[in-house]
Amino acid sequence: MELTGSQTIAADRATVWAKLNDAETLKICVPGCEELTGTPEDGFAATVKQKVGPVKATFKGEVTLSDVVDGESYTINGEGKGGVAGFAKGGAKVRLEDVAEGTLLTYDVEAKVGGKIAALGSRLINGFARKMADQFFERFKNSVEG
Repeated sequence: MELTGSQTIAADRATVWAKLNDAETLKICVPGCEELTGTPEDGFAATVKQKVGPVKATFKGEVTLSDVVDGESYTINGEGKGGVAGFAKGGAKVRLEDVAEGTLLTYDVEAKVGGKIAALGSRLINGFARKMADQFFERFKNSVEG
């Protein structure tokens, strides 16, 4: 599944970049995130609880950053395992651009799921993924803007 989107944030690019690399900010923004530790250099470890349709799961996973262009863009890759519920893995290319209103954050996400979750069907999964992305970026915008 692939998702694209953007969010205009009323803050300068340096502030947005710093928040994109801050574990505490990211923890607050990821729906269902119970724990997020680590650094951009070494990667992050996360525990996320989610309910997708009738399937509830706790995902434990790793997140790494690559193709980092300081203050401008990076690729974030992650993989999480949810036991019998299945797995989720994917990545997102995140770019920042100066605009009159502040900073334009653009993202292109590619994700794959397997196990019981995949059996729910692509319409349900795609809707859930879009909702998660929208929630994350709305929370991120609110967090940065204060």
